[in-house]
Amino acid sequence: MNEPRLTLTVGEAAKLLRLSRAFTYELVARGELPSLRFGRRVVIPRIAIERILNDSVDALPPPA
Repeated sequence: MNEPRLTLTVGEAAKLLRLSRAFTYELVARGELPSLRFGRRVVIPRIAIERILNDSVDALPPPA
């Protein structure tokens, strides 16, 4: 029963997206990457990252 966690730390999200931690925090601050704040702790919902990536792939033109 080892289900994936529902949220990622900013550092984990940065690694997953292959971005720097600082830039990932910047995306959160600009509202471009959905996040949740619990006190000082900021987490990124895993589903938000999956939706962003799926939407990006859907916007690509079909292969020639």
